Amino acid sequence: METIQEIQAILPHRYPFLLVDRITELAEGQRIKGFKNVTINEPFFEGHFPGRPVMPGVLILEVMAQVGAVLAFKWEKGPGRPVVYLTGIDHAKFRKPVLPGDQLKVEVEVLRHKPPFWKMAGKAFVGSQVVCQAEMTAMVTVEDHAQPSTPA
Repeated sequence: METIQEIQAILPHRYPFLLVDRITELAEGQRIKGFKNVTINEPFFEGHFPGRPVMPGVLILEVMAQVGAVLAFKWEKGPGRPVVYLTGIDHAKFRKPVLPGDQLKVEVEVLRHKPPFWKMAGKAFVGSQVVCQAEMTAMVTVEDHAQPSTPA
């Protein structure tokens, strides 16, 4: 459904922090599915851990947050460009290590949406096994390109 080029048009992330390879399903305002192919070439494997590469749990959460951000972005309409900020992670559980060669499949479902806030439940799978789950909160703001931002 959403190719890497379409994802790059939505998310501000770039290498090495763009962690979504494809969106495979989207029900606007309800749920989304996507995946990340995990390869040994990921820069974090060099130090996590030498000789026993394991994807850091915080990056699994980031994949889920980026997939959720695509959902929130696609739902928001109006002038300006929506920007999605992660504001919280609750009830995170890590069930199994994610290793090079795995395909991390992510499913995110909206629990509540009261603009500008979103609460979503995410699950990450390798095959049919849940490897991570969490609830995430996010806030959507609209970036006005007409006004230059000034540093605080």
